[in-house]
Amino acid sequence: MKAGKLLVGLVSGAALGAVAGLLFAPKKGKDVRKKIGTTSENYMNEAKSKFNDFSDNLNDKVETLKAKTKANLSDSKLEQKYNDAKKDIHDMKM
Repeated sequence: MKAGKLLVGLVSGAALGAVAGLLFAPKKGKDVRKKIGTTSENYMNEAKSKFNDFSDNLNDKVETLKAKTKANLSDSKLEQKYNDAKKDIHDMKM
């Protein structure tokens, strides 16, 4: 959780620093606004990309966990059936 907050803080600080630098730069307002728009669009695209990567990674882990859980459940059911059959055979011998 701390790493996420740190990352958000760093990205926010970098974005604010970039905007402040652009605003105080000796350029025309039109050029500054265009550059701010381009820069913010780049940041948003990068954030979306990282979020999508994180989401895909999380989905992969969830699917893997589901598969392992299902395999464990089926193994325990199989083991239970094996033990039941073994008990039935033992009962038939008596």
